[in-house]
Amino acid sequence: MVTDTEAPVMRRADIDACWNSIGVRGDHSCAALVQHVHCRNCPVYAAAAAELLDAPLPNDHLSFWTPLVAQAPTSTEEAEVLSLVIFRAGGELLALPTRTFKEVVGHRMIHAIPHRRDGVILGITNIRGELVVCASLLHLLGLEATPKKKGDKQNMLNERMLVIEHKGTHTAFPVDEIHEVGRFRVADFGDVPSTLAKAASTYVKAIVTWQGRSAGLLDDQLLLFTINRSLTLATT
Repeated sequence: MVTDTEAPVMRRADIDACWNSIGVRGDHSCAALVQHVHCRNCPVYAAAAAELLDAPLPNDHLSFWTPLVAQAPTSTEEAEVLSLVIFRAGGELLALPTRTFKEVVGHRMIHAIPHRRDGVILGITNIRGELVVCASLLHLLGLEATPKKKGDKQNMLNERMLVIEHKGTHTAFPVDEIHEVGRFRVADFGDVPSTLAKAASTYVKAIVTWQGRSAGLLDDQLLLFTINRSLTLATT
């Protein structure tokens, strides 16, 4: 939706946005990064976010946004938009619907499950006190892992654990990097190329263009079915 007037913005000049200067968006010189890995985990960042959220809204906030939110979509194409999370696993860009996700957390230690050797189930990890099954996208899609140099702090900073939810069950899988949460028009989705590896083509149902690059949109239902089936076979 486009408007010629700017939306009212809350600004706090007294907040020290140190994450933009010495944090992950700056030169990474902050000593606290050693402990917290990412600024999102730092209490200074959390305190700044809380201060912004608790700040009073601009006086013209409601009068500006009410008529815009009340407007109906101007076309069927505008309504056919899907929110996606773009991420990297190995050397491949992938995407999943945002609605699939429970949360995104930093790297977690994965504890192996005894007698598991098929590679799909990596083990279990602790997510906020809950033991969650971890699966390998690299194994499922037949992708090669990205070589990591010893002591490469940037790789460690970028790594994430994606937690997805299906029918009350949580499943996690590690990825090398999260790029963006964005909205994409369904009409712009491309067909899966025949040159895509067989294992990957089974789970990729469309191609999304992001910043001039192609990302494979994964079939989240099939992905979860395969993971749950592999876990069921492991317990029988």
